[in-house]
Amino acid sequence: MRIFLTGASGYLGGVLTEHLIASGHQVSALARSLAARDRVSASGAQAVPGSLADTETLYLAAAQADAVVHAAVDFSNPAMHEVEQPALAAMLSGLKPGRPFVYTSTGLVYPGGDGLAVDENTPVEPGSSAQPYKVLGERQVLAADGPAVTVIRAALIYGRGGTALLQGLIANARERKVTAYIGDGGNEWSSVHVDDLARLYVAALSLGEPGLVVNAASRSRTSMREIAEAVAHITQARALRITLEQAQQMMGPLADVLARSSLIDPSRAERVLGWRPVEPSLADELRTGSYASATLG
Repeated sequence: MRIFLTGASGYLGGVLTEHLIASGHQVSALARSLAARDRVSASGAQAVPGSLADTETLYLAAAQADAVVHAAVDFSNPAMHEVEQPALAAMLSGLKPGRPFVYTSTGLVYPGGDGLAVDENTPVEPGSSAQPYKVLGERQVLAADGPAVTVIRAALIYGRGGTALLQGLIANARERKVTAYIGDGGNEWSSVHVDDLARLYVAALSLGEPGLVVNAASRSRTSMREIAEAVAHITQARALRITLEQAQQMMGPLADVLARSSLIDPSRAERVLGWRPVEPSLADELRTGSYASATLG
């Protein structure tokens, strides 16, 4: 299958490219800089020069593909919806009817949890989501007439020493010799190893089920205190309890995200796509896996 991929030079996209090629697919990938083109080419994919703002490039690349995977994300950009909306429209209109289109979303589209795992039937609204642009993106792709759209709502992605949240916590703990958790730190998060997540994309492309929304998470749960203590362990720092008010002063809006529970139920992905995570848990990966190895190195 010829697959056009956005985000291939990033964390998830790079691992996804590896899995797609290993599964026998041909991958062409958007690359907005010379460095990104080099990374894409080194992975075995064909680089397509351009960015999400280049709608004509996106349209033509999608028109030449058997499937499209949109894995480019920038949660830090408050104007991301204005960038993504025309990019999605171009790719959706270029892709031939019935062909798979996989959209990368996040478990943070759900409202803050109360300790219970939510499934895909839980309503999501921009006003109650920590990532409102992803709610809008989901609605756009699911309303598209033609492509067979799958939306993947990923939990906290980890593994291979990556993901911005964990890397940021580790870097901060190294520098300050302290890492914080909010309140008692008992709020739990679902998570998914980046290699397990990539296997889910491969399965979704193979099925090509239209209008499918699936949560991507392992069955393990990790509290924010466990994460802080694991980070403290590998950086020889101290895990410190702080109040929500202190966290808001230090982190701004991120504090409210880190103080909530974010548990999602992966039953539909397991049932419909036959997906089973097999990689080490987040806690194990932090304490003895890739993050510990990177810290020691």
